[in-house]
Amino acid sequence: MHKLSLKQLSDSLKARQFSSRELTQHFLDRIGRHDPALNAYVTVTAERALRQADAADARLAAGGTGVLTGIPLAQKDIFCTLGVKTSCGSRMLDRFVAPYDATIVEKLDGAGMVMLGKANMDEFAMGSSNETSWYGPVKNPWDLERVPGGSSGGSVAAVAAGLAPVATATDTGGSIRQPAALTNLTGIKPTYGRVSRYGMIAFASSLDQAGVVAHSAEDAALVLQAMAGFDPRDSTSVERPVDDYTAALGAPLRGLRIGLPKEYFAEGLDAGVRGCIEAAVKVFESLGATVKEVSLPNAPLSVPTYYVVAPAEASSNLARFDGVRYGHRTEGAKTLQELYERSRGEGFGAEVQRRIMVGTYVLSHGYYDAYYLKAQKVRRLIYDDFRRAFAEVDLVLGPTAQNVAFKLGDKTDDPVAMYLNDIYTIAANLAGIPAMSLPCGFHQDLPVGMQLMGNFFDEARMLNAAHQYQQATDFHKRWPKGFA
Repeated sequence: MHKLSLKQLSDSLKARQFSSRELTQHFLDRIGRHDPALNAYVTVTAERALRQADAADARLAAGGTGVLTGIPLAQKDIFCTLGVKTSCGSRMLDRFVAPYDATIVEKLDGAGMVMLGKANMDEFAMGSSNETSWYGPVKNPWDLERVPGGSSGGSVAAVAAGLAPVATATDTGGSIRQPAALTNLTGIKPTYGRVSRYGMIAFASSLDQAGVVAHSAEDAALVLQAMAGFDPRDSTSVERPVDDYTAALGAPLRGLRIGLPKEYFAEGLDAGVRGCIEAAVKVFESLGATVKEVSLPNAPLSVPTYYVVAPAEASSNLARFDGVRYGHRTEGAKTLQELYERSRGEGFGAEVQRRIMVGTYVLSHGYYDAYYLKAQKVRRLIYDDFRRAFAEVDLVLGPTAQNVAFKLGDKTDDPVAMYLNDIYTIAANLAGIPAMSLPCGFHQDLPVGMQLMGNFFDEARMLNAAHQYQQATDFHKRWPKGFA
């Protein structure tokens, strides 16, 4: 059952070939069998899942259900979930039980989906390898000695290993796309404001966006359809109709204009990864798309710009965790100052502390103009690059990551090397445009991901291109050994 697409699962549930309870138990059994080796889940909500499955079966028996009714999923542990621990991968929130549901949780519950549990993640979504989690690193199902990418490492490991058919995720600088690329999945980050951020614990508010990881573009489209839409509780939510993502999947690609940014094919890109991307371009050409070179001249400035803007916003967002209101509180503090210092020192890991310190520095008096304001100006230049590119092409195509998955521990002592893992993905977040990664081959027996970026609210075109590519290839159907 774990190898069926969401559409196949939906059809089978409606045909009563198996019940939602049986399907849910199948995934719970796989979690019990395989998750000790992967560490993909922080919390498994078995009793809740079976209750939801029974409710879904009742809805299925009554008829009139949606395509997602009765289908299980994993929720990234960054989304508040009523009555369930929501940790954000941090000791700071290890005992925090959310008093309400995030909008995404509400929407997917309303669609009849069944939550299997909360997926592991880099602490407060800060990381590119899922090694900063208080609950330990997540392992890549394709090679248990390698990272799954981050920060949504638990989400992708769960889906790639068949411990959930689909999972929610978040992307601040590539945290959906990069791990999807390293685990042979399809992951989409929609336009900023397309999906509500209400109830999603904030890292960098102007960059964070929720999305989905799945085995195929079709699966991703089905779940994104249920997630997207205006939310009056989120001041960054855009009041705009949601396109029918699944209706556009079958359209031919004849006339589609694809741009290849020359900056993404420069020094630093692994030759094996480049070969997979170039082969994928040929597939798109065979499907009727036209390809031309475009330039994103400020793309090389994405990483330094991001690591000024994101830590600045993180230092503001994480100020609320002070040991007074909620979250970890140290014991035995004799003064308020000591309470603050020890609670934050004990509750936050090294990477989170590093980013808070950088963010506080760039916002401080005398440095705001030199760093933060300048970074915001460069951010506008990056946005302008995309605006000019989309005047010439419909989609921009390139690699998602420079290399295939690296080994656990390889980059933990070199923050700059770790940060460079997102060199191709960060620009989309800075500009606010939609972007996705999809499987396009293998190098050294490990998955390679291809990135597509579109203009604002052009998710339907992006998903259509990805789906047509996946109809012509079978990379996304391959499974890691030991988990098939």
